[in-house]
Amino acid sequence: MVDYHASNSQASSGGPAVYMDPREQENDWDRDLLLDPAWEKQQRKTFTAWCNSHLRKAGTQIENIEEDFRDGLKLMLLLEVISGERLPKPERGKMRVHKINNVNKALDYIAGKGVKLVSIGAEEIVDGNAKMTLGMIWTIILRFAIQDISVEETSAKEGLLLWCQRKTAPYKNVNVQNFHISWKDGLAFNALIHRHRPELIDYDKLRKDDPLTNLNNAFEVAEKYLDIPKMMDAEDIVGTLRPDEKAIMTYVSCFYHAFSGAQKAETAANRICKVLAVNQENEHLMEDYEKLASDLLDWIRRTIPWLENRAPEKTMAEMQQKLEDFRGYRRVHKPPKVQEKCQLEINFNTLQTKLRLSNRPAFMPSEGRMVSDINGSWHNLEGAEKGYEEWMLNEIRRLERLDHLAEKFRQKATIHESWTDGKEAMLTQKDYETASLSEVKALLRKHEAFESDLAAHQDRVEQIAAIAQELNELDYYDSPRVNARCQKICEQWDALGSLTQSRRESLERTEKQLESIDELYLEYAKRAAPFNNWMEGAMEDLQDMFIVHNIEEIQGLITAHEQFKSTLPEANKEREAIQAIQAEVQKIAQYNGIKLSGGNPYTTITPKTIDNKWDKVEQLVPQRDQALQEELAKQQSNDHLRRKFATQANIVGPWIQTKMEEIGRISIEMNGTLEDQLVNLREYEQSIIEYKPNIDQLEGDHQLIQEALIFDNKYTAYTMEHLRVGWEQLLTTIARTINEIENQILTRDAKGISQEQLHEYRTSFNHFDKDHSGGLMAEEFKACLISLGYDVENNKTGDAEFARIMGIVDPNNSGVVTFQAFIDFMSRETTDTDTADQVIASFKILAADKNFIMAEELRRELPPDQAEYCIARMAPYSGPDAKPGALDYMSFSTALYGESDL
Repeated sequence: MVDYHASNSQASSGGPAVYMDPREQENDWDRDLLLDPAWEKQQRKTFTAWCNSHLRKAGTQIENIEEDFRDGLKLMLLLEVISGERLPKPERGKMRVHKINNVNKALDYIAGKGVKLVSIGAEEIVDGNAKMTLGMIWTIILRFAIQDISVEETSAKEGLLLWCQRKTAPYKNVNVQNFHISWKDGLAFNALIHRHRPELIDYDKLRKDDPLTNLNNAFEVAEKYLDIPKMMDAEDIVGTLRPDEKAIMTYVSCFYHAFSGAQKAETAANRICKVLAVNQENEHLMEDYEKLASDLLDWIRRTIPWLENRAPEKTMAEMQQKLEDFRGYRRVHKPPKVQEKCQLEINFNTLQTKLRLSNRPAFMPSEGRMVSDINGSWHNLEGAEKGYEEWMLNEIRRLERLDHLAEKFRQKATIHESWTDGKEAMLTQKDYETASLSEVKALLRKHEAFESDLAAHQDRVEQIAAIAQELNELDYYDSPRVNARCQKICEQWDALGSLTQSRRESLERTEKQLESIDELYLEYAKRAAPFNNWMEGAMEDLQDMFIVHNIEEIQGLITAHEQFKSTLPEANKEREAIQAIQAEVQKIAQYNGIKLSGGNPYTTITPKTIDNKWDKVEQLVPQRDQALQEELAKQQSNDHLRRKFATQANIVGPWIQTKMEEIGRISIEMNGTLEDQLVNLREYEQSIIEYKPNIDQLEGDHQLIQEALIFDNKYTAYTMEHLRVGWEQLLTTIARTINEIENQILTRDAKGISQEQLHEYRTSFNHFDKDHSGGLMAEEFKACLISLGYDVENNKTGDAEFARIMGIVDPNNSGVVTFQAFIDFMSRETTDTDTADQVIASFKILAADKNFIMAEELRRELPPDQAEYCIARMAPYSGPDAKPGALDYMSFSTALYGESDL
């Protein structure tokens, strides 16, 4: 045991103070000789004031501490007041034995509280021994006023000292290191009062060099406002080299008990602030999620109608502009939204993890803003996007076809209109009325040749009508003009047919009178007409526009053209034969001396016309050769574009698939700490991002293919659409994997899980995840729990425990336990969390045990922002003891944990 005076002398001489357990001090009074009269004086005054502060509650007091306790009556009364318990009935006799019995009852009660009284007996107290009486009172003070003081699990004396140091730390000129010298200047007493009741003391006006004023000020304020009686004289403290430690401790303990309610309030306020800070941060994350989700959904809602707009354009240039706008959307507008969608999912997962770690209910976004809702809207967007692209490409094909048909219609209509020019006038003339027999016969033969020519043109008219009909069916924008022109041609054709029939009838009526026919002219006319028509058809075909989409089609046209060229020698023989007929006419006329007047009466097709058209055919043949070869070169270029795209796509596609598989494998394997895995994953993500130029190159090749109007590619099974989706999925998957590791780190740090524990959990989980699916079936999970030491064997107790755990890790009864759910369960099992009951208890302290709390109380006890946060969210209190402005802190506390609604 440490000698009390030895320790005091050590401290006064500058040596280190030696701590003495209060219980040891209780046992040391037999050797604690009061050598310093000043200390004895201070103890007498202090202990007397302390006893009276309690005895006055019973309507009495003491004047002389060693005299007034001699009969044991007031001593027993003092113990009853400070303990709240009843002692045995005292003896009322005046004899010494009665007094000794009463004191023994008091001492027995003290001993019954676990206090050893060494060398203190009833006889010494009855005899008025001042040393023993003071020792007994100090023992009572230690047991009932100081022993229960504990700050951060320290002993009573150290706890009281630590409390004083913390409360006075912010004050200048105050440095509490003990219970004697540190209190001489009075500033420490004033600082304790000002810290808890700043309105009672103007601390800045106090001076360190005026200890008497400081001490008297503190003692008077404590007695007047705090109900702490004056237990020491300022002059005694200042006039003593080293004030009595026991007296100071007794006095300071009164301050501690006076302010203990404020201490509890401070602890309660700290707990509430911590809980509110968590809720405020989570609400901020929820607001961020709601805004980001709303913005993304609004963008999708604005974009889908644009993609669903199928209003056709009239020209190819307008549709090409639509396609270019769509490519701009793909390159510029959509990629940031893909990143926003991925970030939204990451934020949602992080928020849910924080809510789980803080024992808060899961976040439920407002209606229509769930991750599933966003994924559904995104799916609709991609569907509209795909449909829009397909529609544009079909529209381009349609417009290309329309342009081709319109040009073909104009060519055929122009040729036909040129042929019909003047035909009506020719059919309506009456030249046969004044003609000779030979002339009439000639006219009849000429008319027959015209009918043959007319029949040959019937096919062209039908083609013109068929083209016009197809343009109408394909919704050609200039259909009215096409229809009007077609209608005019058909009406004119019908008129020509009627006129032809009428003229034939007229000629046949006069044929009986006309018998002489120049057979040679007729033969010429009959052979010249179809040959002329063939040449016109050949010229039309040689100038005909063509549209192809691949090498095979252009090679088919080239083959057909070569076949046409092979028929030219035979056609040339026919031309020479027709020309030979005309030569024969000239020969016969010359031989018979016939003077021909005019041309062939049966046809307008002259030998010169045939030769001119034949020359034209021969000119058009090489031009057609050149056009076909140019188209062949174009298709070869297109084929090169296909091959170039396919070569890159056949590399990128498998690369994306391989990376997806590698990410799946990485998420299952464990290499190093979570931080190491996070670093490796981020480096892996960077390597993927650095692959982006290959995707951009592929997009460029794809754009060239679309600009060339290439719609198929036999060299690859990959489309740009599939590769885009795969690339976006790859970026999203690596981001999600990184987020899972971050959430595991967050769980580990928040719940205090060691790296070794987390490694053990991951190893156990992976061991039973045989198919590497990232989830455990029920039986696999049970085996995993058993490997970790859980008693879930197949018996009544084990089945009940396993059912309880499954209800936690698989609340939706999906039959699969994810690693995140497993980690959350293990962290919840091994760590403590704040609860609604704890928060309610903290508010109850701030409310001074009321069932409600006032706004001014919240503003006084909490920081401004958190006080206003509570006031804005607390419902009015409606209990039987309600008063105006009362707030319901109980419903608010339970709502923080999702147990009820405000």
